[in-house]
Amino acid sequence: MARESFLLRTDPKVLAALRRWADDELRSVNGQLDYVLRQALREAGRLKETDQPKDDSSSG
Repeated sequence: MARESFLLRTDPKVLAALRRWADDELRSVNGQLDYVLRQALREAGRLKETDQPKDDSSSG
């Protein structure tokens, strides 16, 4: 699966909370953010099943 990089600016408190969450679930911050975004996109009906690669969210 090809990946694309982008810059994300966020509040330091949000980033700290994301880091704690990622640590709790044994993911990298990047992996956790990707996981959360995919979940939100699926729930909103914005990510079709055919658009989803195999779930490798535990890798960073």
